[in-house]
Amino acid sequence: MGKFKIGDIEFRDKALFLAPMEDVTDPSFRFVCKEYGADMMYTEFVSSDGLTHNAEKSFKKMEVFDYERPIGIQIYGHIPEAMVEAARFAEQYHPDLIDINFGCPVNKIAKRGAGSGMMRFPDLMVEITEKVVKAVNLPVTVKTRLGWDEDSLIIVELAERLQDAGISALTIHGRTRCQMYKGQADWTLIGKVKENPRMHIPIIGNGDITDGPSCKEAFDRYGVDAVMIGRATYGHPWIFREIRHYLDTGEELPPMSVNDRVALAKRHFLKSIEVKGERRGLLEMRRHLSCYFKNLFNFKETRMKLVTENDPQKVLQLLDYVADTWGESN
Repeated sequence: MGKFKIGDIEFRDKALFLAPMEDVTDPSFRFVCKEYGADMMYTEFVSSDGLTHNAEKSFKKMEVFDYERPIGIQIYGHIPEAMVEAARFAEQYHPDLIDINFGCPVNKIAKRGAGSGMMRFPDLMVEITEKVVKAVNLPVTVKTRLGWDEDSLIIVELAERLQDAGISALTIHGRTRCQMYKGQADWTLIGKVKENPRMHIPIIGNGDITDGPSCKEAFDRYGVDAVMIGRATYGHPWIFREIRHYLDTGEELPPMSVNDRVALAKRHFLKSIEVKGERRGLLEMRRHLSCYFKNLFNFKETRMKLVTENDPQKVLQLLDYVADTWGESN
């Protein structure tokens, strides 16, 4: 372990990456995750079919901002020519790298052969990867899983083939496609990929990292170059600061205060409106607002108001009410 590079991008020792998540890692969420110390971030995944059919929503997802760097645009699909075209489109938006999603387990994607559906077609996966690498001048990385199911744990050999295809780094989620997000992530195969003497590209581990201790174990036990954090960031983007503090000191930070969470929710909310416009920014922020104040006693009624209010000023007033009612001075 130690500092490492993906292409020309240098990362610190024990880097923390934000996983790309559909309907979560939009620009406003990335803004607050960066604020709390995410070392690398990605867009929501972009459908190669959507790009080749000129879908406006797909192009919008590829907009990135300088303050987010380094940032990758993630694309997915199962047709080589469409993936090449998508990679070239993505390159025009000037990300720092392009990531290929061979990991998403969601039925509507995997069942048609894209995302982790590719685990059943490793030859096609390698073909797509080779063609995308040749088509663009940016570093290309891949995110994938251990295999399709427990009877096809192909990741150790597949990692070598993807490296030979020219990728600059590999992220591995420690579950099969058939596991979806159930059960526990198995990091032992991630560790085997990392310790394989043939592998020389950075290996990023993903799955069940929820706090400082679980992250430290991933680094210490399996030797990965970076850890990617996904679902644990949802409603909790300050997790990057908490984990970094634990890695540096061995101590856990106290929980973030309600007042600080209110201040963060306001920044996030205003950024969402700035990026997406008032109506869409408000609607798409609701899923985040409902998660920022988990475990507050007697909060159900206020939560319902937060996720149904249509006036941005009244949302901000509701957040002030949260601080006044549940904040530390009360």
